[in-house]
Amino acid sequence: MSHLVILNTEQQYAVWPQSAALPAGWQPTGWTGDEKSCLDRIGQEWTDLRPASVRAAVAEDRARPAVLLIPAGTVQLREVLPEEAAQLKAGSTAGLDWLGGEPGEGTRAAAGMLVGAAAAGLHQPGWGMYLLTRAEDAVVVGGMGFHGGPQDGQAEIGFDLVEPARGHGYATQALGALARWALTQPGVDRVIATTDPDNLPSQRVMERAGFTRMPDADGLFVYQLAN
Repeated sequence: MSHLVILNTEQQYAVWPQSAALPAGWQPTGWTGDEKSCLDRIGQEWTDLRPASVRAAVAEDRARPAVLLIPAGTVQLREVLPEEAAQLKAGSTAGLDWLGGEPGEGTRAAAGMLVGAAAAGLHQPGWGMYLLTRAEDAVVVGGMGFHGGPQDGQAEIGFDLVEPARGHGYATQALGALARWALTQPGVDRVIATTDPDNLPSQRVMERAGFTRMPDADGLFVYQLAN
């Protein structure tokens, strides 16, 4: 049986019997032959299996004027600019796709802190807020960042994931990557993160990221990762 290679609007390929009517939304490419030769042609041409819309979203996110991008496994940390933080603080999505539709309260609060620091002239590039975006589709799953620049060799990190993103390892990967980045910066020899005693999920994230429990402070559990 003769087949043809067809293509849809998402630039995805398929093999289709030449005698059958084309399915809705698909167009012929002009490549025909037996099934094996059609599959071989697809294998040569279709090297990126992501839909075109996903590829475009990822490319758009990477093209944004972010100051710093830090890879972290299945997610990446993208630094937030003060003008983006102002949009998040005001209740918008800053033009980004968020898992669950919108940022969490912790992320909006962190955005407000970044806006305040920038207004006071205290914002230090690299030591502010980051968004966690999935590497596969550029969807934002939460926020993470520093509580200001390092002091006395120590930097502190906080994080917040939207509810649907929890339990997938995103925070663990991102926390480990951001802490390791901090420890490569001049004068930084330890990174800490704190949590309420009853916040077991956050405690597990810190432990899985390699942090060690330290003495409590102000009623909070303190975890540390050091050189």
